[in-house]
Amino acid sequence: MEEINRCPWAQDDVLMQQYHDREWGVPLTDSRALWEKLMLDGFQAGLSWRIILKKREALRQAFCGFDPALVAAFTAEDIERLVVNPEIIRSRSKITAVVNNARAYLRMQETGEDFSSWIWSRIGGKPIQHIGPIPTSSPLSTQISKELKQRGFSFVGPVIVYAWMEATGLINSHHADCFRRSGERLG
Repeated sequence: MEEINRCPWAQDDVLMQQYHDREWGVPLTDSRALWEKLMLDGFQAGLSWRIILKKREALRQAFCGFDPALVAAFTAEDIERLVVNPEIIRSRSKITAVVNNARAYLRMQETGEDFSSWIWSRIGGKPIQHIGPIPTSSPLSTQISKELKQRGFSFVGPVIVYAWMEATGLINSHHADCFRRSGERLG
């Protein structure tokens, strides 16, 4: 069997390999999908991405498929229900941030600001090709974090934003020897 060169973080775990090979770094242009990934990256803060992948379907179910219009209507009772849901990450601050961020996302839409167009315009409309050591944040992720917060988003610090930009293909951080560097996918 031929050895596949992957990013170092996806070498030894089948779940992480599948995510790497099929999803991570694929440029997303769908506003709702971009918002969902940003919310999942917020849940990941302080945890491993493997945990998020294992709980992703439960999180999708708990947050109505990450439909911002439905999530924005969540009440304090809904937040309380989610805080005790053992299938998801039960962080009150993260759960509350998702509800808050759904409302911020909808405010952007209401003012004619499409989430996908907005973020892609911040990077010139095409993925940034990162070469070299991978930082945890950058001046760009710091600026985007600031702009998101100005729009009412929370739990979107520069580290979360940088990870989100990598996951959604806004930044191509695949290792130089990784088969995905050129955009190829398996499966």
